[in-house]
Order: sequence, then C-alpha cells, then structure tokens
Amino acid sequence: MNDIRTDLSVASLAVLLQSGALDPIALTEAVLDRIASADPAIFTEVLGQRALKEAGAARLRLRAGRSLGLLDGVPVAWKDLFDTEGAVTRAGSIVLDHGPAPKDAAVVAALAAAGMVSVGRTNLSEFAFSGLGINPHYGTPANAASTDVPRIPGGSSSGSAVAVASGLVPVAIGTDTGGSIRIPAALNGIVGYKATRDRYAMKGVFPLAASLDSLGPLCRTVQDAVWVDAAMRGLVHPEIDRGEVEGLTLVVPRTVMFDGAEPAVVEAFEAALARLADAGVSIEHREVPLFAEVFELSARHGALVTAEAFALHRERLAGPDAARMDPRVVVRTRMGEKTGMVDYLALIAARRDMIAAFSAMLGPRTLLAHPTLPHVAPPIAPLLTDDALFVDTNFRTLRNTLVGNFLDGCGISIPCGTGDAGMPVGFLLSAPQGEDRRLLSAALAAEPIIRGDI
Repeated sequence: MNDIRTDLSVASLAVLLQSGALDPIALTEAVLDRIASADPAIFTEVLGQRALKEAGAARLRLRAGRSLGLLDGVPVAWKDLFDTEGAVTRAGSIVLDHGPAPKDAAVVAALAAAGMVSVGRTNLSEFAFSGLGINPHYGTPANAASTDVPRIPGGSSSGSAVAVASGLVPVAIGTDTGGSIRIPAALNGIVGYKATRDRYAMKGVFPLAASLDSLGPLCRTVQDAVWVDAAMRGLVHPEIDRGEVEGLTLVVPRTVMFDGAEPAVVEAFEAALARLADAGVSIEHREVPLFAEVFELSARHGALVTAEAFALHRERLAGPDAARMDPRVVVRTRMGEKTGMVDYLALIAARRDMIAAFSAMLGPRTLLAHPTLPHVAPPIAPLLTDDALFVDTNFRTLRNTLVGNFLDGCGISIPCGTGDAGMPVGFLLSAPQGEDRRLLSAALAAEPIIRGDI
C-alpha cells in the first residue's frame, strides 16, 4: 500500500502539496487505496475516476505555478445527500433513485472550483433521520475511536465522521438538521462545524427538513473548518481572524444540557472549562428557560423536523417503498402526520420569537458552551434489537444539539477529553443566528485550550 499519510489535517496536506513535496495524484491514489481496504460501510460510492481526473488537473496547475489556492489538490468526501455529477444521490436509502445527477450541488461545485478532489460519497442514517448513524441497507460504520466493541458512529453524517477520524480523508462535508454534524464529530473525536442555516447554497442537497437543514465540514482542526467554510461560500481565502480568549465569556446553561449526563463526560467538559478560565475566559453558569421551552413547544404542537419530513416523504410512505425503508425511520417520519396546519404555523411563529430571544441572550463577546452530547458512543449491538432502547438513545443523543438547530444558531464541536471506555467527549461552542464569524474566530483561539494542548 502507498505509504503516503492520509491522516493529516487539511492545512498539513496543503503545505505539502503547495511546496511540491506531495503530488496530488499520489495522494489521491493513497486515499483510494485506503478506502478500498477500510470498512465498506463508510462509503456508499467511491468516485475514483473523477478523483484521479481532478487530481491530475491539480498536478498540472501546481507544477505550472498556477495554484487555485490553499485547498488545491486536497481530497474531500461528500455525505450521500449532495449531488455529484453522474452519480445517484440515494440519501442512504434503497428506494431513492432520481437517476444520475446532471450536475454538482452548488457547494460541491464551489469546492471543485477551489481545486479540491472529490473522492467519494459517505454513508448516513437513511434519509438523514437519526442521530445514531445506524443504517440497515449499507451497514453501519463502526466508531473510529472504539477499542473494545463496535460502537455507534453517530448520525446522521456517520460515514463522513468515520472517514475523517479513520484518516481516510482530511475533510468530509455533512448536513445537520438536529445535530448530524456535531454529534458524529464529537463521538469520533474530531471537529464538526454546523453553520447558520443559510450560510451556504442548498441547491442540489437532498433535504430532511428545510427549515432546519444546515451544512458544514467534519475535519481535524478548527483551522481546517475555517478554510473549507470560505471555499464553500466561493471565497478565494478565509476571512476569519484568530480571536483571543481573554475577554471572552462562556455561558454554561444549567437547563437541559446536563440532565442525565455521564459523570465522565461532565468531568472532561469541566476540566476543559477550568483550563479556559485559567486562560482568562469568564464562565457564567445560568438557567436558560428558553431551552426547556423548545421541548415544551414540541410536546404541544409536534416536532418541526417530523412535520417537514412527513410532508417530504408522504407519498413514499403511502406506497410500497415504505416496506423497503428502515422501519424506525418510517415510524419516526409518520409521527409528523399528527402535526396539522394550525400546529405547524404555531411552531413557526414561536420559533421566530425564540430565535430573536436567543440572539438577544448572548452579548458580542459571549458564546454558549456545554457538552456536545451527555454520553459517549454506546455499543451498536443492543440498539439493533431493542426498539425502546433505540428511541431513548436517539433522543438523548440529539437532545443537546437539536436546540441549536431550532434556534438557527451555529456551533462547533471540539474534542475535550475522554469518558467511559476511553471514548471521545465533545465540547460544543455555539453562537446565535448569523454569528458564524464570531464563533469561528473564538474557536480558533480556544481550540488548543479545550483540547488540553496548552
């Protein structure tokens, strides 16, 4: 097997590629070799021909001194919700087939324009509708950090997270409707950035719930996320400045986020919090009734995600395709049928006010901080046979992150230590709607402290 390292950050690979120390074709061949020998459940399709063509073009540019920028020749993988020209977008299902995509999704085209090399399409929970990452059709990728038994990868961007955490690719692009980037990133010990909902063009991305869907990268460092974020928006260079932790305030909510949390998760989070405080960060522990109201609202009117998912899949659920879908996805999607128009409009109106309240809650140098999840990745096996356990675990897994989607905030999960069985724990920094630049700037400065590097 090619001895070229593929387990490096985007930034590390970029240095090697730009200097001529690493050839884009050799790197791409190494990535494809490792994918071929890895867990087959990580990727649903390998784009070998496209990848080698794009790598060849990058080689010519770099040798001619015409680099497209920082990301030229860097490999990237795509969750199987993004259209890639000539491939079928199946959304982790066996019932979806609109034929080969006639062109790339807008963000796929944007990263291609930056010179990135698309190597494949990654697995996910069927139709992106679970936080666990279990898929009965294409298999479930095992968590890359597990050393005892196969554990869940987290969902729905399961393959994207495992592909990065396993060192197959430096970055993969996912979607996040209730935590689907931040959850698998935290469970696998990598960085996952969920942007404000409309930060990127959504054309060519198969939806789950349009009011909640957002995009973002899963990668090895915050800097990688910053570089890829810029390219996804068509910028030729990042516009994020590295902030300072001194003078930063973190609000740690007492409401919801720590309920039933595993002691080792809380310990890892609080240790990171103490390191930040020692570095000059102000820590404020607050009750945040707004977070409880998110769940109270769903209890009264139904969940927004199930209402919109049901509207999307209504005809599919009424026909023979339903019998070929994951039964748990079918049950959860059908719950949306109970949400009538009056309830749906009530949800939309209340959400608008709650987004405004969340934005007003945090000042210009203030971010939200809490564990990304209240637990580490549990074993897969019991979840395959126990429906009640699956439902309970799925809710607990999504609980902390879905609040950010409902309030249309942005968030980035950074590894902060380990919990039970030596499994990774995520530290989630979040900001209100449209405050992505502030979030990423602070995260650049806070990351080494959160990780315990300094």
